[in-house]
Amino acid sequence: MTKRRHTPSTSKVRRRELGFKRKGDGLHQERIRRPDPRRIHVEPTEKNLTGVAGLAPFGAFVRELGIDAALSRRFSRLKTGRTVIYPMAAQMRLLMDSALAGEERVFGIEALAVDPLFVRLAGGVVPSIDTVYRDLCRFDENALEALHSMVVDHGLALVARRKHRFLHIDVDTTVEPLFGMQEGALPGPNPRYRGRPSYHPILARIAEVEAIVGAKLRPGDTSFGEADVPFIEECIDQVRAAAPSAAIYVRIDGAGDCSALMHAVAAKGCLFLTKARMSADLVGMVAYATGWRTVDRDADGRPRRQVTEIAFRRSGWPKGVRVIAVRTRDRENGKQIYLWEGLDYTVQVFLTNEPVEAPEDVAARYDLRAGIEPLIGDLKHGWGCGRVPSQSFNANHAALLLKLLTANLMRRYVLDHVPHLASWRTPWLRRALILVPGRLARSSRGTKLHVPERSQLVRRLN
Repeated sequence: MTKRRHTPSTSKVRRRELGFKRKGDGLHQERIRRPDPRRIHVEPTEKNLTGVAGLAPFGAFVRELGIDAALSRRFSRLKTGRTVIYPMAAQMRLLMDSALAGEERVFGIEALAVDPLFVRLAGGVVPSIDTVYRDLCRFDENALEALHSMVVDHGLALVARRKHRFLHIDVDTTVEPLFGMQEGALPGPNPRYRGRPSYHPILARIAEVEAIVGAKLRPGDTSFGEADVPFIEECIDQVRAAAPSAAIYVRIDGAGDCSALMHAVAAKGCLFLTKARMSADLVGMVAYATGWRTVDRDADGRPRRQVTEIAFRRSGWPKGVRVIAVRTRDRENGKQIYLWEGLDYTVQVFLTNEPVEAPEDVAARYDLRAGIEPLIGDLKHGWGCGRVPSQSFNANHAALLLKLLTANLMRRYVLDHVPHLASWRTPWLRRALILVPGRLARSSRGTKLHVPERSQLVRRLN
């Protein structure tokens, strides 16, 4: 009889990485007994305990990158004069530390103000949240542009780590439902809260490094279209400067079926890949298309996935646009259309200016764009990018960019110091690297931070 092997579950694997101690190396056989919590006495005698010990090594990493100096150089003009107590750069770092600790709103600083390490890193005094709100409202267009450039620079720094043959810029929008009367809060395309005022930010990521290389907060009634062409062009120029020899693909959903956008991407020497807008004339061409080629079969040998190229062109499209139709029997994510009576196929149509790639490979390349959805979900639920702190549109834009900058810096931090955790999402990374208990000890030689011996912070130092 073969002995059954016990493979570790995901929770146990992560338990080891987080430094949680288990009794023995095998399965625990003894019956556990919970103690009576009434016999545990709470004594307020320790003033140097922290729950965010990871902020110290992360802060050292950020300072080595020159972030503190860059913030002071670029944003000190927003608060000037001899009476300034809380410089602008210090306030921005305060908000970044708060985001790292998992606080999604400015109000969360109140909870962190009791943590001695957070207070020490803040300069010894945590300002009133009213002061932080007012400072966010100081951002003007030039300051927002400077902050955006920092987000992009630290996203592209990940691209420069190695030479890339291909780079994929994935562009998508998301909805931030709002429940107030914030500036720019307007009804727009909101599938969950119909008619609810919202913001409609646009984001761009580099798929190969999972980093944000472009972001813009927009009013809720703004849709994706020709007005966003300058944003796409700027993203391409910056990525091209970081990786001049890479072939760049720009992947967008059905909103990318825009002549102006296609012309702009092609003029930059890049390749676009987008879903087609299923107009009546295109649907008719697909319905009567011939030459379907089977690229996948089911267990019974029946065609499961077929592809073909459609001789179709819209007025205004650039030359060389290929129209590729993919029909499948399997229900997949995304909007699909039934066209053939008696056949349980659904169809999707893709547009690209890539001249030689096989149709099935074009579809597979587009499908990898789906990775931007969990990234946006992580930004919204792990970094609080869906939360807005102010009535001011510029203040909310600044808060979004600060969180994105912190997310890119965290990505750099992980890849530099704990690359084996690179596949983890933000909540788990925060538990392993930031929300670590510790104790501050001060002496004539300086300050020491004592942390659990099995934590990732100790492994990183060793």
